[in-house]
Amino acid sequence: QVQLVESGGGLVQPGGSLRLSCALSGSSDSIYAANWHRQAPGKQRELVARIEGGSTTNYADSVKGRFIISRDNAENTVWLQMNSLNPEDTGVYSCSLITGAGRPYWGRGTQVTVSS
Repeated sequence: QVQLVESGGGLVQPGGSLRLSCALSGSSDSIYAANWHRQAPGKQRELVARIEGGSTTNYADSVKGRFIISRDNAENTVWLQMNSLNPEDTGVYSCSLITGAGRPYWGRGTQVTVSS
């Protein structure tokens, strides 16, 4: 059974850091491109970061310089390192990806809460 599972969310104080992971299991496909999204309470889901191909990355303006998306091809895992977190970063973070064979997958998300 193919699964895409996020982990690493939690409660963190403003200024703190968290590292989210998104792991694709049960598939022999490799990851071609992956995205991290977040949905804050009462707001629409937004694209936070994307990694495509070898190492091309893009970030939302609100997280540039603070978040870093990376990948581990051997583990079929994508990471989101989040630094200098502030309360506006609170939300459900979910991962989506497309494999080299063109198959899309979505994870269920992990909650990130930034609060003192």
